[in-house]
Parts: sequence; C-alpha cells; structure tokens
Amino acid sequence: MENRLICITGPTASGKTALSIALAQQLHTEIISSDSMQIYCGMDIGTAKPTNAEQAAVPHHMIDIVQPDEPFSVARYVELADDCAQALLAQGKIPIVVGGTGLYLDALIEGSAFPGDETDHSVREKYQEMARTQGNEAVHARLAAVDPVAAERLHPNNLKRVIRALEVFEQTGMTLDAFNQQNKRPEPKYQAVKIGLRPSDREVLYDRINRRVDQMLEEGLLAEAERLFRSGLLVGTAAQAIGYKELADYFSGNGTLEQCVEVLKRRTRNYAKRQMTWLARDPEIYWITYDAAADFEQVFQRSTDYLASQGIQ
Repeated sequence: MENRLICITGPTASGKTALSIALAQQLHTEIISSDSMQIYCGMDIGTAKPTNAEQAAVPHHMIDIVQPDEPFSVARYVELADDCAQALLAQGKIPIVVGGTGLYLDALIEGSAFPGDETDHSVREKYQEMARTQGNEAVHARLAAVDPVAAERLHPNNLKRVIRALEVFEQTGMTLDAFNQQNKRPEPKYQAVKIGLRPSDREVLYDRINRRVDQMLEEGLLAEAERLFRSGLLVGTAAQAIGYKELADYFSGNGTLEQCVEVLKRRTRNYAKRQMTWLARDPEIYWITYDAAADFEQVFQRSTDYLASQGIQ
C-alpha cells in the first residue's frame, strides 16, 4: 500500500478527537497521536488525552510512552510514529494521525527530524542559562543577530524553538531555513490527506476552550496537577505543558486558584491562536469550518465526503 496518512488537525478544543474516532471506526483503522504532551504518562486530564473508553473503542498509538521527567525529542517522535504508521500500512490500514502539534505532524510527513544534534546539549544549556539570568528577550536578540528570518518567525517566549534555531546555527554555521533546505527530502515520505477543524468565529473557539478548562477541573485536573507537582516529575518539556505550569503557581502560593485558572484559560486561548497561525501556512489542509450550532454529523459527513474524493472510503 502506498504511504498515505489521514491527518486531522486544528487548534486545541476544535473537536479533533471525536472526529478522528468516528473516522477510524468508519474506515476500520487506528489512530496515531501527534500531540507533544499526550506522550507523557500520568498527564491525562490536562492534555485532553482520549479517555480509556475512547482508546478502547479505537486503538491509539504514541500516547503514554514516556514519563514526564524523561527527555523526548522530535527525532524520537518521528522514529516511533513512523514505525506505527508502517505497521498499520502493512496491514492494509491507512493511519489517522491526530493532534495540534504541527511540528510533530510536519516532521512525520516529511520523514525528517527537527535539526540539531540531540547528543550535544552544551549550546542548549548555555542559552537556557541566559534565559534564566537575562530573560527570553536576550536569547531572542542573539537569534535575531545571526538568523533574523527565524527570529521574525519565532516569538521570544517560544524559547525552546528559539534555542533550537541557535543550536542549528552554532553546530552547523547555517540559518534554520538554509539547514532545512539542504536536509530536506526530495519528496515527503508520506502522502498526507489533511483535514482541519476550526470554528467560523474565534469567539466560538474561545468559549469551547473556557468550557473545556472548567470541565477538566470538574474531572480532577487540580489533583492530577498537584500529584505531578509534588512528585517532582514536572521537569523539562513536560513542565511547559499548559494546564500544569499555571496551577504550579497556585501550589507554590503565588496566586489564588481563581487567578491561576484565569491565566490557564488565557494561555490556552493564546496557544490556539499560535496553532492557527502555524496551520494557516499549509495550503494542503482541507478546512471544515463550523459555528456554535454545528451538528457533529455534518462535520463527519463533510470529512467522509472529502476523503472519498481522495479515494479513501
């Protein structure tokens, strides 16, 4: 079978999980997560991980594969997710890749890893220390001096990717775009049929996000976050997960619960905006836009119609 993937993407709280499960059942296939935080064991409610019932209904891959205090890279994601995809294709199934981490999705489709030497952490540690002592803006200014194009694209608070771009420059002497161009495969490894979900109005999405945060709290997010916080497992990348770092301020006595929850909602809304900006640059995504009263069956029908037009049914 040709290397085809069905990709369901969109901002957080847009309805990707429900659609992907319905499509997987319809097409008798399985789901590969492309969410950079659902890989962590124990981070369930805050990452909106598919429930046990949802995972029982359709097999899911790339969920609960490492502990929160373990290092994990885009290169490792590509290696493991590619193995999953190839195994499913060998069974005659077209994998459904679902998630809002555009970097993971793009790297899997391209068959490439995010640049940077994963064994040499000296550059990373140098700039992490600079961020701690001088602030994110100082690190971003360093990037602007050596790779202004990447600096224009990356927000100073997107520290991980700013440092990644600096790693590429210091390890290779090349800008991020030049490095990517030199190391790009002639053709993507996978033929991706991409479906994106988004509301017709941004306020609809923001309302969905606010309600989702409230629901997470009702389901026990506070206890989950406190357990991880007290255990000392929230380090490295996992510590940056929205839903946990905001509540850490509450556990540390740096804010009331109400204040921290409001910050959590705001940061989730801001994250959704960044996701939309990333995804908007991809002309291959077939967008399904819905309003507040949208019927799930309509979204599902439009999805199946589009897949049928691509020869998938």
